[in-house]
Amino acid sequence: MHFTDHLSRTIFLSKPPERIISLVPSQTELLVDLGLEEKIVGVTKFCVHPSRLRKSKKIIGGTKNYRLEVIDALKPDLIIGNKEENDQTGIESLAENYPVWMSDIFDFKDSLRIISDIGEITGTQSQATEIISKIESSFAKTIPFKGTCVYLIWENPKMAAGKNTFIDAMLSVAGFKNLIQAVRYPELSEEMLVKLNPDYLLLSSEPFPFKEKHQNTFRKLLPKSKIQLVDGELFSWYGSRLLHASDYFKRL
Repeated sequence: MHFTDHLSRTIFLSKPPERIISLVPSQTELLVDLGLEEKIVGVTKFCVHPSRLRKSKKIIGGTKNYRLEVIDALKPDLIIGNKEENDQTGIESLAENYPVWMSDIFDFKDSLRIISDIGEITGTQSQATEIISKIESSFAKTIPFKGTCVYLIWENPKMAAGKNTFIDAMLSVAGFKNLIQAVRYPELSEEMLVKLNPDYLLLSSEPFPFKEKHQNTFRKLLPKSKIQLVDGELFSWYGSRLLHASDYFKRL
């Protein structure tokens, strides 16, 4: 069976995979929700959902640095990664020996696509269709506009989510207008933040774990803005994590 990934790469599988390694936390969660937990043999140290996996599965390293000897010992028949989250050199090295399927996610539609694609690859199409249906149903009603925002992902230096990111797409779905027009994750100075003067400054829980102390600091800098701590997983994780996103966005 031939499968084409999001980077237009083709992999061949002689049968449905039985020994899967996931290199991305959100995709690991998706595999579990598709009923494939027993077929997962390796995960990264950042694969925190469900939490039991890091005890029951082999840790193959991080999302960018891999313990190749561990991967070789696991003898995977499928490795699943992501263009943004994984290291290109490491992926190319793994692809020399194993089928490596890569996702590339920019928006809500891409996130639904990966659920369908991985369902097809793993023979769990019916479970994938059910998850997609539930997600689409939860987002069927447009969330009212909340206001303008800046979404920070890092503190020092200050970095924001800009255009051409999944976070930017989810901000729009959640009812925000992202004021950052630069692509990817530009650095921002305090002066730039003050000039932007967003209705909301959203402080993500990941990759930098913003806390209440940061919230208080930004209140002094932006007294007219609403400074809010937000769950970064629900803005940046794609796949089945979207099952929980709509209700959260409505509550914000």
